[in-house]
Amino acid sequence: MSASRVRWGLIGCGDIARKRVAPALRDSALCELVAVSRARFELAEAFAREFNVNRWYSDWKELLLDHDVDAVYVATPVHLHAEQTIAAAEAGKHVLCEKPMALNVAECDRMIASCRSNNVKLGVAYYRHFYPAVRRVKELIASGELGVPVVAQINAFEWFDPSPTDSRAWLIKKTLSGGGPMFDFGCHRIEVLLHILGNISDVKATFSNRFFDREVEDVATAIFQFERETIGTLTVTHAAREPQDTFDLFCTHGSLHVPVLNEGQMRVLSPDGERIESHPNAQNIHQPLIEDFATAILENREPVVTAEIGRDVALVEEKIYRNHRVRTIQP
Repeated sequence: MSASRVRWGLIGCGDIARKRVAPALRDSALCELVAVSRARFELAEAFAREFNVNRWYSDWKELLLDHDVDAVYVATPVHLHAEQTIAAAEAGKHVLCEKPMALNVAECDRMIASCRSNNVKLGVAYYRHFYPAVRRVKELIASGELGVPVVAQINAFEWFDPSPTDSRAWLIKKTLSGGGPMFDFGCHRIEVLLHILGNISDVKATFSNRFFDREVEDVATAIFQFERETIGTLTVTHAAREPQDTFDLFCTHGSLHVPVLNEGQMRVLSPDGERIESHPNAQNIHQPLIEDFATAILENREPVVTAEIGRDVALVEEKIYRNHRVRTIQP
C-alpha cells in the first residue's frame, strides 16, 4: 500500500458491485481496484475487463492470497459475510462489508474479534449514514428549531418477485439472506434511525408472508421505543407496486418530511413557517462511504461507519425477528 492509495480486491461481482462499488473504487483518487472474484470464472473475467482490472479469480480465497491487495470489499450474499471477512482479516486485509453485516450478532462478534486481533479495519456499507439529508435532520434536531422528536416514520417499499433463476433469488431464501425486506433493506433504515435518534430500548413487529409463497416475510412493520422516548415505525414490503423511500419526523414544535430519501429534498414546518430544502446525494451514493474507508486506512483511524454500528443494527434485527407476530392477510 502506498501512502496515498489503497489497493482493493472485490469479492462478489453482482449488480451493486457493477453499478456502484466498482465505479466508486475506479473513480477515487484514494483507491485502485486490482483484483476481483466471482464463482463463475467467465463472469469474473468479463467484469474485470469492463473495469480494466488485471486479475480475476473464481475462488475468493485465491484473491486473499494476492499480495497486491490491501483491502477487500465483500459484496456477496449475507451468509458468506462472516466467513469471508474473518478469512480476509487473517490474510491481513482490511474489510468493507456489504450490509447487512451478517446473519446474526454472534457472527458480527466473530468478525469484529478477528479484525481486531489481526489489526485490520472493518466497516459496513451503510452508505445512507453519509446522506446530506440525514446530516441535516440531525442538525435540525440539535438546533432545537423543531422541538423534541415525538414520532418517526419510514416506508420502504420495493416490488420484488424474482424467478428461481434470477441472480437475486437468494434474497428470499432465509438461510442465505437472513430474512426478507426487513433484513435486506430495512437494515438501512434502522441504521438511519439509530444514527438520528439514538439507542432503541424496545422493539415489536408484525410480519406477513401471504402475498408470495416464500420462506421470508414480504410485508413487515417494526415499532421502536427509543431511549429518548421517541416512537418510530418502519414498514417494508416486497409486495406493493408503488415504490416508497420516505422519512417523516414529527416534533413538539414542527416536523420535517423527506418524500424520497435517496433524492434528499425536504419539507420543513417550523414555528417560522414552511420551507423546502434540497440536500442531494453524491452522484454515486457509495462514493462517500468508500472514500471514508480508504481515508481511515491511510490515516490509521476508525471508519465513520464502524463494525459496531453494523452490530447495533444486527442486534435490532434480531429483536425484530424474535419479537414479531405473523398476521394472516389474504391477497
